[in-house]
Amino acid sequence: MSESKFSAIDYEVVDQIPDRLPVLPVRDNVIFPYMIFPILVGRQQSINAANYALEKDKFIFITSQKDPSIEEPKNDDLYREGTVAKIVQVLKLPNGLLKILIDGIVPGKITRFLKNDKFFEAKIKFFTPMVDDGIKLKVLDKQMTELFKEYVSVNKNMPPEVIAAFDNIKELDRRLFYVAANLQQSIAEKHKILEKETLEEQFIEIIRILKSELQILNIEKEIEKKVQENISKSQRRFIIQEQIRILREELGEEAEEPPEIVKLREKIKKAKMPKNVEEKAYEELDKLLRTPPNSPETTVIRNYLDWLVDIPWYKKTKDNLEINSVKEILDEDHFGLEKPKDRIIEHIAVLNLVKSVRGQILCFVGPPGVGKTSLGKSIARALGRKFVRISLGGVRDEAEIRGHRRTYIGSLPGKIIQSMKKAGTVNPVILLDEIDKMSMDFRGDPSSAMLEVLDPEQNHAFNDHYLEVDYDLSQVMFITTANVRYNIPLPLQDRMEIIELPGYLEFEKKEIAKRHIIPKQLKAHGLDKFEIEIPDEVISKIITEYTREAGVRNLEREIATVLRKLAKEIVEKHQVEKKKTKKNLKFVIDEKKVEEFLGVPRFRSHKRAKKAQVGAVTGLAWTSVGGEILTVEATIMPGPEKLTLTGHLGNVMKESAQAALSYLRSNAKELGIKQTVFKGKEIHIHLPEGAIPKDGPSAGITMTMAMYSVLTQKPARADVAMTGEITLRGAILPIGGLNEKLLAARRYGIKTVLIPEENKKDLTEIKDQVKEGLKIVPISKIEEAIPYVFGKTRKSVKKENKK
Repeated sequence: MSESKFSAIDYEVVDQIPDRLPVLPVRDNVIFPYMIFPILVGRQQSINAANYALEKDKFIFITSQKDPSIEEPKNDDLYREGTVAKIVQVLKLPNGLLKILIDGIVPGKITRFLKNDKFFEAKIKFFTPMVDDGIKLKVLDKQMTELFKEYVSVNKNMPPEVIAAFDNIKELDRRLFYVAANLQQSIAEKHKILEKETLEEQFIEIIRILKSELQILNIEKEIEKKVQENISKSQRRFIIQEQIRILREELGEEAEEPPEIVKLREKIKKAKMPKNVEEKAYEELDKLLRTPPNSPETTVIRNYLDWLVDIPWYKKTKDNLEINSVKEILDEDHFGLEKPKDRIIEHIAVLNLVKSVRGQILCFVGPPGVGKTSLGKSIARALGRKFVRISLGGVRDEAEIRGHRRTYIGSLPGKIIQSMKKAGTVNPVILLDEIDKMSMDFRGDPSSAMLEVLDPEQNHAFNDHYLEVDYDLSQVMFITTANVRYNIPLPLQDRMEIIELPGYLEFEKKEIAKRHIIPKQLKAHGLDKFEIEIPDEVISKIITEYTREAGVRNLEREIATVLRKLAKEIVEKHQVEKKKTKKNLKFVIDEKKVEEFLGVPRFRSHKRAKKAQVGAVTGLAWTSVGGEILTVEATIMPGPEKLTLTGHLGNVMKESAQAALSYLRSNAKELGIKQTVFKGKEIHIHLPEGAIPKDGPSAGITMTMAMYSVLTQKPARADVAMTGEITLRGAILPIGGLNEKLLAARRYGIKTVLIPEENKKDLTEIKDQVKEGLKIVPISKIEEAIPYVFGKTRKSVKKENKK
């Protein structure tokens, strides 16, 4: 057998090939000799190599990348073995890429790379077929042919036409490379053929690959047969998964992971979770890999892993530690509120010294509209932290805080973990709004679940039912808000630093309106392009005659009403259109305009009596919206000896009235009350505005003075108000809400306020502006109040009327 029968190589062409060639790396294929193959050239290095070959003799060396994902490969990223080819056709595409058609000539190997900055260039060694034993090659060719034909018949992806083309090839090396090119193998496996330098070695290598492939294909057929026998009709949709499972068992190796599993694995790695959490995540990921995609459990596991990788484990924002900057931001956003501002400044000062402070838990308690929620936002902005608000109003299910267990369909983590995901950092400011409005039912007590969240000793290992792993909340600054302190469970109060936010004074409301409310509402109503003037006296009129509140929410509503009606007037009377807006228009809102827009003043006359009256005494009350005055009316009339109480009074207030009457009867002589006045007389105490529930012990002194007034027929001064709980011995006990009560006294023109002696210490924490114009008298006994309430008047009401 002559050598030409073994090879189809054109040795005249081989003699023309230089030993120094440009190198073109390809990503996803292996080019063998005799292959005519199109290559899309896109990388600049590869374009330069192709252009260089076209300019010279069109010869180029084609090899493969070890890792197809590398965009800019280096010398070590390329296989040394490859094929010398000739460019037979080139097409330049509009986007600058090249499409070349190459003809494989002879196998070769890079002996060394040459220095070239524009493209890969190398010294090449060619391999021409060396025939030592022709008979052996024939035997090897026969064996390869039988295996290849069986491979094509078993492999569903190989068309029968492949065999017809194969039979027409006579040369042994060409037959060998044809089989190699049609093998469905990895780049690394195919390159093993090119690594062999003799035809005999190449035949042996390709026969090995064919046998291995046939073994796998036959096992696959057996597996398919087993699966078809074992599965029922209801399980047919899991055929593919079952095939994969049995295939892994038969091969004893792991199959390539799906892209979504690979992506999740990368996310888990990047999340930088604690070691125990990371182990849990990988355990769930392995479970996901073993679970059929159509199984409901797949969605549950996938959602769980998404939550684990999405919540922050290490990312944090840097705190703004510049005290002056923080103070400036807080003052810019809110007027007044000095106490909470000072607390935040103290927190910043500590951070400057120790760099790490356990999460702070503050509770802002105050009436609606005083700025509790907006102050939380301002604190987050001042610190440079993320802000998340959680509304707790009406929350009655413990699972809303701790999350639902994964056994339930549609289960989710609780509001705390959801907020951490939303914030994206481990140290946000989380505002727990309306913590006093939580309730409980058969589903659990959410306030008990909050104990762990708000306890600095425990929240470093907060355990959500859904996550089932500990999560560190110790770096979070929790701020809670409430309207009424006594509605907050005591264990929760114990875990928080409570800061009272009292109602605003009139001058504070005026400043807030000028600095914040009016500019905001002008912009909201499209009036910021005009010159709108609202004088101070007009703002004061709206505050005093159209609102009665501790905060500024109603004030903002009234100002919005005024500006809305002004906008309507401007459009109607001045025909201002968007395209013809006159910026020089000026409008002044005077008191007359306010009454025109808002109607008759709702609070023009004070509720308190203007003249001294018998049986009418002014008390001070605390409500959830601030302080109020409370007129207690008493009268005496013939009838059964009893005490009648009306005005929607609670049990505590009723008991205070009974205690007051018992005190007056037992001390009648000392107080100058005739004993006969009680005989055959009924005393009636009424508190106006009967639709409003009233309760609490602090009206004790007021009811005592009202009954004393009717029993002695002495008129009580209208400009004196009082508050205090009483005992049967005549002692006056301390009360709460003193700041709000003094604000109410100022609002209604009260001149003298009687307070319990034990509340005297609280006066130091009340602003001077609140106490200004008030004569505050601390008293410890009921009899001490009489001179202030009744003055020097000793005449009966008849004599008073004669005057």
